[in-house]
Amino acid sequence: MDIPVLNPSTEEVITLAPNADPSQVDEAVRAAKAAFPAWSALSGEERAVYLDKIAKAVSDRKTVLAETESRNNGKPLPEALWDLDDVSGTYSYYANLARELDTRQWEEVTDLPAGDYKAYLCRESVGVVAAIVPFNYPLLMTSWKIAPALAAGCTVVLKPSEVTPLTALMMGEVFQAVGLPNGVVNIVCGGAEVGSTLVNHPDIDKVTFTGSVPTGGKVMAAASKDIKNITLELGGKSCAMVFSSADVTRAVEWTMFGCFWTNGQICSATSRLLIQDTIYDSFLERLVEETNKIKIGNALDEGVKMGPLVCRAQYDKVLGFIERARVEGVTVLAGGQRPENLTTGFFLQPTILTDVAADSEVWTTEIFGPVLSVRKFITEEEAVAAANDSDYGLAGAVFSTDEEQLKRVTRALRTGVVWNNCSQPCFSQLPWGGLKKSGIGRDLGRAGFEAYLELKQVVKHVTENPLGWYDMSASKL
Repeated sequence: MDIPVLNPSTEEVITLAPNADPSQVDEAVRAAKAAFPAWSALSGEERAVYLDKIAKAVSDRKTVLAETESRNNGKPLPEALWDLDDVSGTYSYYANLARELDTRQWEEVTDLPAGDYKAYLCRESVGVVAAIVPFNYPLLMTSWKIAPALAAGCTVVLKPSEVTPLTALMMGEVFQAVGLPNGVVNIVCGGAEVGSTLVNHPDIDKVTFTGSVPTGGKVMAAASKDIKNITLELGGKSCAMVFSSADVTRAVEWTMFGCFWTNGQICSATSRLLIQDTIYDSFLERLVEETNKIKIGNALDEGVKMGPLVCRAQYDKVLGFIERARVEGVTVLAGGQRPENLTTGFFLQPTILTDVAADSEVWTTEIFGPVLSVRKFITEEEAVAAANDSDYGLAGAVFSTDEEQLKRVTRALRTGVVWNNCSQPCFSQLPWGGLKKSGIGRDLGRAGFEAYLELKQVVKHVTENPLGWYDMSASKL
């Protein structure tokens, strides 16, 4: 049965998306497997030509792709347009790494201890990749997976979120338009059953997944049966730490951006806020004042800074966190409910919670919505301990004008990403991923490229000297 795809700003059905059955998943994997030998045999330069064409095609279709993303996902149009620039840039970046790969093949290792041998390193494609992406960055996350995989010579079966499949399907048209060989990228739509069928398929060599910790655990367990290569980019409960020396105006804006950008649906959202005691009251007063100014509305309307949550289930889930926090005694300092002027759509005011205990659900659990939990600290050591006291380790932000303090705290944070006096900037050139339950491996950067390559060592005996461990003179032929 086809899946209704909604516009979360209006709750109207945009269209119906296909829901793949197991035979269709198998067909997609078999197509990727059949395409792999020829695609992986191309030079990096030859694959880069396709990646550059994809980058240009995305740029040429930027407006229609961004509008579709906003309509399907609910993020404001300026955000979606920004995402599209990053999508195009990601394909271009990995096109360059594909070209560079040609110069790294048969790379000689020169520091061997024995002169009778020469050694070389070859980098070969992992194989057929299952790429599963979430609803918060439907097209951008697709590029994070597909671009490095194609650059490395892998073929791909992509499963977008069943909630936001539209731009992934439009990318299928892009791949056809640029002449990408049949079977190199295959797209299957559907929910958890489709994802499970894909991950469990015996002809999948690698799984790259971005999503929740519980689902990531299931992916890891399934992949372990065949010892599949995996990359998992999972949840987060990232912390922003504002010290007394911070530039307040700057820190307030970055705090809002870090938690409320993309309607709060970001795995790296700095949704925990620690404020030093000496500026706690004044900082909160300013933060609440500015948060209440954020314009909420239809994702396609001009001037909107926050759109709706992506679907009814997500909206109800986030409201549930807020209501349980109220019962617990947490103070809702701002937001916490639907805007009065928006009776349709999955809209929620940006929410600030105080009087939050260290073991409170809203402090420890990823909410994936525009909800900021705030606590006070006195010393730097106390702040670092509180930030690190988490099952997650994706990101963190430190606000201070004391450079030595920035360095100390940055080194002390147990996270894969640390921002200094900012929150959420992300670049294709830098590795993305976290520690602890935030995942395994890295997307993006060179590390994200190497994740789709396997190293092969080649050792050659280059002298006529006998090995000397066996006396050949005693042999009779």
